[in-house]
Amino acid sequence: MTIEGDVNNLTQPDNNPITAAKPSLIKGLLQGDGFDVQQWQRYIEQEIGFVLPNVQLQWLINAIEHTALSHGLSVEQLWYQISKNNEIRQQLLDKVLIHESRFFRHMPSIDFVTKCALQHQRQKLIATSLDSVHDSNSDNLFRIWSVGCASGQETWSLAMSLASERLMNYRILGTDVSQQAITKARLGQYDKRQQSLIPEACQQFIQPLRAKHDINQSHFNQVSTAKKAMTSTQTDWQIMPTLQNYVSFALHNIIEQKPPTLHLQNVIICQNMLLYFRKFDQRDILARLSEHCVLGGYIILAPGEALFWRPSNMRRIAHPQVNVWQKINV
Repeated sequence: MTIEGDVNNLTQPDNNPITAAKPSLIKGLLQGDGFDVQQWQRYIEQEIGFVLPNVQLQWLINAIEHTALSHGLSVEQLWYQISKNNEIRQQLLDKVLIHESRFFRHMPSIDFVTKCALQHQRQKLIATSLDSVHDSNSDNLFRIWSVGCASGQETWSLAMSLASERLMNYRILGTDVSQQAITKARLGQYDKRQQSLIPEACQQFIQPLRAKHDINQSHFNQVSTAKKAMTSTQTDWQIMPTLQNYVSFALHNIIEQKPPTLHLQNVIICQNMLLYFRKFDQRDILARLSEHCVLGGYIILAPGEALFWRPSNMRRIAHPQVNVWQKINV
C-alpha cells in the first residue's frame, strides 16, 4: 500500500495545494463543479489515514476524474455518492493507491524473519519431545502479518524464503486497503521483469503461467478481474500452488480498530507505509500492532522509520540492518 510522490514534509502542508498540480489537469474538474482539492485530501486522510503530499495532487485529481467519468458522474455528484456507494468509494481508493512493490525488497528483513521461524521450529520440536502431555490443540504455527502488502510481492517473498528452508509450520497473512491490490496478490501472477529479483534458491517456487485453455471457468473470472487491474506488462509466471496453502490475503484498513485476524502474530512486518501517516496516527497504529504481537514476537519497520517510537512494552533490538522491535511485556 503506497502512494507515489515526495512525503518528506507531511506535517507542513502547502497553503495553496492546487498550485502543485498541473493546471491542464485541474481545468476540467474546476469548470462547473466548484472543485476543492483540499476537501478531497481531507477525505482520503479520514478514510485511510494517508496524508497526500501536495506533489501528489496530480495523481489524486486523475483518480477523481477517472472515477467520476467511469460512472457518468460530475465531481460534485461523485462527492455525494462515495459516502453511499462502497463500490465507488473502493474504486477511488484503488486509483489513489499504488499497488506495486518488489520481490525481496529488503533482504536483511526477510533473512531476519526466516531465522526467527527456524528458531521457533527448533523450540517447538524440543518442547514437544520433552512434554509427554503436549497439547495437540495448541497453535504451533509461526504466524507472520505483512501489513500494507500491496500486490503481494513482500508476502510471497517471505513464503519463498521460509519454504527454501523446508519450513512448513507457518502461515502468512498479507493485508492492504486496496481491493485491487489484494485481488492481484491472491492470483500470484507477475511479469518476467520481476522474476529476475527472486534469488536462485527461491526460483523453485514459481512456474510458467498456464495457457488460457488450461484455466478452468471458475478461475477465469478472477483472472479477468485481475488483468483489468494490472498496469504492468503481460504476466509470464505464477507462484507455485504448494506455497498458496501457507499464504492468505485480506482487505484491511490499518486505521480501523478491528484486526484482520484473531491470531496473535510472531512477526509483524510493516515497512514503507507509516511515512504516509501523521505522527499521532503512526503511534496509534504501532500501539495496535504491538497488541497483536505475541510476547517475545517482533515488529519490523523500514530502516529509519518511526524512530520517535518509545513504547513501554517493546524494546528495540540492536541490529545493523533491520529496524526491529521485540515485545517484552503485555
